[in-house]
Amino acid sequence: MTVPVRRLWVAVLCGYLAFGAALQVLPTYVPEKFGGGALASGTAVGIAFLATACGRPFAGWLADAGWSRPVVITGGVLAAVGGLGQLLAPSLLVLLLARLVMGAGEAALFSAALPWVLSGTRTTNRGKLAGWFGLSMWGGLAAGPVLATALAGSRVVVVWGVIVLLCVVSVGLVVTTRGEAGREVGRIGGVREFVPVGVPLPGVVLGLAAYCYGTVAALLVLWLRAGRLGVDGFALSVFAGAFLVLRFAGSPLVDRYGGRIVAVVTIGVEIVALTGIAVASNPAEVVVATAFAGFGMALVYPACASMTLDRVRGLRPGVSMGVMTSFWDLGVMVAGPLGGLIAERAGFRDAFLVAAGAGVACVVVLLRMPRPARSPR
Repeated sequence: MTVPVRRLWVAVLCGYLAFGAALQVLPTYVPEKFGGGALASGTAVGIAFLATACGRPFAGWLADAGWSRPVVITGGVLAAVGGLGQLLAPSLLVLLLARLVMGAGEAALFSAALPWVLSGTRTTNRGKLAGWFGLSMWGGLAAGPVLATALAGSRVVVVWGVIVLLCVVSVGLVVTTRGEAGREVGRIGGVREFVPVGVPLPGVVLGLAAYCYGTVAALLVLWLRAGRLGVDGFALSVFAGAFLVLRFAGSPLVDRYGGRIVAVVTIGVEIVALTGIAVASNPAEVVVATAFAGFGMALVYPACASMTLDRVRGLRPGVSMGVMTSFWDLGVMVAGPLGGLIAERAGFRDAFLVAAGAGVACVVVLLRMPRPARSPR
């Protein structure tokens, strides 16, 4: 069986470039078109992750049963429809519905592509491959804002047009694949097995870390504009650059030192960075703190993927990774509206300090996490 790994990697990257670009556009697009402040913008950013959180386990479940290809194609189509819906939305409510559609599409795109890729890989290599393939999603989320910033001088219809086009390219890449989608060894017994033993604790770690990321994605640009610090146009690009550099260079550290140790160290960096953003008083401090926030997020996903696959011994990778990644979506989903509410009621500084507190909780969970069970079912 031949698995089109590189083509799937690029297809997922295109889809998540579109998703990441939308994250950059929305904090200003929503107030300018529909009015509202940080709460409305944060909700628009975060609500898509509700759909991704709900959709990932089902996409993984279908992929484990041999339906990867149609699910991935459907995901790309939904993402394109959602992007177009955000451009044409006549009201905030319609935009939020379009965000849900796009979120469902992104969930299907990655969570069905990953088990397709893993189906052609030995169990002992799945953790490493999952981390590498995850770069397609996280690279898109990180580089998407850079793309949107580069298009900032264009009309808004051009920016959203590029977002939709990227989703269409993603669909085209999958439709023209020649490799077959493999069927995972073993059957899934039913809905009760949607949360395999060993997944929830790494998922909680990822979800708490996601709250940190979600606060940056939803509020950083608004906070910099409110404080008139003058770096709002490229702050998320700094975050993305730092993220990508460490992700490429540091991924082998997960295999060398283990997911738990890497997660504790990098999330510790994230805590310091978020605190630095909260107390920054000049552009240089903001840029440095934002860069370290990117470093702090870079290795969280491969670390949690490694812990998850170790705890489930590589069984049912589609469902396991889908459920784990759903915790990320839930964390970002909560961070948008909750962080926006805190920012409106108490100020942006407090919103970032709350995110730093979520990082502290993340480290506590990691330190108290028991070792993997010896014989998972």
